[in-house]
Amino acid sequence: MEMVIFFILAVLAVVAGIAVVAQRSAVRSALFLLLNFCSLAGLYILLNAQFVAMVQIILYAGAVVVLFLFVVMLLGMERAEESPDTRRYQAVAGGLLAVLLLGGVVWALVLAGTGTASATATAGSVRSIGAALVGDFAVPFELASVVLLVAIVGAVVLAKAKLEE
Repeated sequence: MEMVIFFILAVLAVVAGIAVVAQRSAVRSALFLLLNFCSLAGLYILLNAQFVAMVQIILYAGAVVVLFLFVVMLLGMERAEESPDTRRYQAVAGGLLAVLLLGGVVWALVLAGTGTASATATAGSVRSIGAALVGDFAVPFELASVVLLVAIVGAVVLAKAKLEE
């Protein structure tokens, strides 16, 4: 039964991820992103990483998607005129990046099959995540918060400049 749920959630995550990129509407894209985040949270629950699943729901599905929707609504991107896309290299670049991603996934699966890549049983526990954030990943964690703060300030400045016009 667990494998059936895994495959349903995995297919849902992949389809929602493709739909995020394929949508022309930014609002629909954000809603498919929400679906993707929720299906990933289900996968985390199957991996017995309940804390990571709840963070996925609260932080990403709750806060980030709402932030995206606010930015889309503030900037009025839905009402913008669509210009025809004349960049032909995008399909080639996207295909090359997809091949690189597939190669990375295959490489990770080969390493996992040979036993080179190992995961501990407590990888998703609150204690191990807290120890990692306070210890080894303290500086990257704080840098990520600064980057998010700069993004929020930039969105507010762009929205204010649009309103003043």
